[in-house]
Amino acid sequence: MTFGEPSSTSSALLLLGRGSDPESERGVDCPGELPAASDPDLVARAQAAKAALGTRVFVLGHHYQRDEVIQFADVTGDSFKLAREAAARPEAEFIVFCGVHFMAESADILTSSDQQVILPDLAAGCSMADMANHQQVLDAWDVFVDAGIAEDTVPVTYMNSTAAIKAFTGEHGGTVCTSSNAERALRWAFNGDSSRKVFFLPDQHLGRNTAVLQLGLSLEDCVVYNPRLPQGGLTTDQLRAARVILWKGHCSVHGRFSAANVADVRERVPGVNVLVHPECQHDVVLAADYVGSTEYIIKTIEAAEPGTSWAIGTELNLVRRLADAHPDKQILFLEKTVCYCSTMNRIDLPHLVHSLESLVAGQVVNQIVVDETMAANARLALDRMLALP
Repeated sequence: MTFGEPSSTSSALLLLGRGSDPESERGVDCPGELPAASDPDLVARAQAAKAALGTRVFVLGHHYQRDEVIQFADVTGDSFKLAREAAARPEAEFIVFCGVHFMAESADILTSSDQQVILPDLAAGCSMADMANHQQVLDAWDVFVDAGIAEDTVPVTYMNSTAAIKAFTGEHGGTVCTSSNAERALRWAFNGDSSRKVFFLPDQHLGRNTAVLQLGLSLEDCVVYNPRLPQGGLTTDQLRAARVILWKGHCSVHGRFSAANVADVRERVPGVNVLVHPECQHDVVLAADYVGSTEYIIKTIEAAEPGTSWAIGTELNLVRRLADAHPDKQILFLEKTVCYCSTMNRIDLPHLVHSLESLVAGQVVNQIVVDETMAANARLALDRMLALP
């Protein structure tokens, strides 16, 4: 298994397929076509509104977005890349973030007060981010204080978290991480001190996979804190013995993949490479050939040799897009059932058109604004991430 950046010398890469075509050598199995926009004039309306706004608007499109939306993005990427791209364009009055709520919050934190961040549909949230409630995290910290471990515990929160959790992390001397720099963030937090602990939020799988597979810790070094149970379901001795305290959270998309899916695709497709995101469960990551962030997955497929077969364990919109872009490779979706990010898909063309046309009419809709104090504390955690060695 390879964990990290793709090697330029790799001759085979894992790609998940998008659909099966018996008349093509390319194997694709990505079910669940999204319906076309109901109004055929929406594309023209979006084009006209975006042209009317010119450089006043900057549209960000996350990799998991629908094709009907991604076509209007000025830049595509993962959540942190997009937030930084927004901050790098101070001339844009309006940042239309085609992603989910926590991403728009991060953009508002990183952009200037003269810029306004808009989320086309306020219902586009993230189930993983919502699994770490701010009050629950404060209660957990009180448990750590009572157990006598708070002073030795450094919080590290995944980018996929609310502004409130990022602010908590900043206040308590911690940092933010992405799926591509989680190893560096954990090493920074431990700082070579075996007495230190990491409180990892909110995705237990990314935290566990990073700690065990990249830092060499054992599964026994990691415990899961369940906010719905007294003291997180852990004894004081368990908390004191742990090196990594994982929040009981997960991605509803990546958590669906199983080791059985990996075994099944290997049986069906001889020589297939399995490439998965580190938000997948630990046994899935162990069974895969390559593991890495969304950007890593894209680069790996781009570098793959023609004719190679790939089964990919990540969101379906991205897998389908990779399959379309690389017809010389067999790209398969790791699971047989549909696995879109349902909240990400709330951002559709009608919502985007409404946002853009409202701006043309002088009305700002669905603006995301993070409280100044919360934003300042969250910025501390983000700045620490940017300074990671």
